[in-house]
Amino acid sequence: MREELIISGRHIKNLDPHLHMWHWQIPLYLFLGGLAAGILFFAAFMVIKNNGDKYPMSTKITPMIAPFALVIGLIALMLDLKHPLFSWQLYTTFRIESPMSWGAWTLMLVTPLSIVWVASYLKEIFPKIWTKSNLINKLMKLLFKEADNEKVNWEWKYDFIYKFEQFVIKVRKPMAWLMLISSIILGVYTGILLSAFNARPLWNTAILGPLFLTSGLSTAAAVNIIFAKTKKERMLYSRIDIVLIVIELFLIVHMFMGFLAGSEIKILTAQMFLGGEFTIPFWVLVVGLGLVIPLILESLELKGFHNIPAIVPAALVIIGGLLFRFIMVDAGQIIRYLY
Repeated sequence: MREELIISGRHIKNLDPHLHMWHWQIPLYLFLGGLAAGILFFAAFMVIKNNGDKYPMSTKITPMIAPFALVIGLIALMLDLKHPLFSWQLYTTFRIESPMSWGAWTLMLVTPLSIVWVASYLKEIFPKIWTKSNLINKLMKLLFKEADNEKVNWEWKYDFIYKFEQFVIKVRKPMAWLMLISSIILGVYTGILLSAFNARPLWNTAILGPLFLTSGLSTAAAVNIIFAKTKKERMLYSRIDIVLIVIELFLIVHMFMGFLAGSEIKILTAQMFLGGEFTIPFWVLVVGLGLVIPLILESLELKGFHNIPAIVPAALVIIGGLLFRFIMVDAGQIIRYLY
């Protein structure tokens, strides 16, 4: 009697019962990229509209978050890569048909641009930056001509730094236009990165790019609400966030309408969110707590109900935006075309 050994792909981690190769790093990267894009968009828009001094928090202060968000997001991406030491090759070639290439080059533009933007406002943000830290004090002495125990006089030791600073301030509005356009590309890219995967029916929709852009702008508006120092600035971003939440809800509804009107696998994709395992996480946590409740609370605040802490709806929007990306990345790897 001949014995045969049958080998299958069953019970192999990350392959069965479904392919699952992207973990927490990718949704975090997408969230931080969208958040930074939204923050930089609003900062650039205010300068273009000559409202930089009118709304200083969103123009000068919250953009300080963007470089850190971008760097942390890139670190998360590096942790996910199988060969992180070769990731630099993304920045040495450009393929117009590759969303990953577009994203890499956009990040290479946006990251230093955000740092320069923040640096151009340092004099206004920190008129006194002399501290008790010996390390910072030594750094200040290397950069500035004179410094005492109370403040730095912002007179650079090196003339080329001063000239570059004056140049950046002079071209701030053209730089704002560049930052505005690149931030929109970055925000859309976070969705297009997923939608380019044709083999994944949940991701393979043209709505994903605009949806991720809108979500990134909404979370950025929420950050500006939290940090706003004046009622006028807080109310402005509450109105903006209300509009963005309505647009986001519109896009979500139409995304599922498109699934239900599509092929069998598209219908099965929608059913995962309409009675399936992702129903409660998506509709309760993302849509309910992350969109509908903040929409109601922010609308009530605009109507005069000032007993509602502004941080509550803003925090819910940020948490909802983060959970949205985790759910979309996780669900997209589970739902696949039938073979």
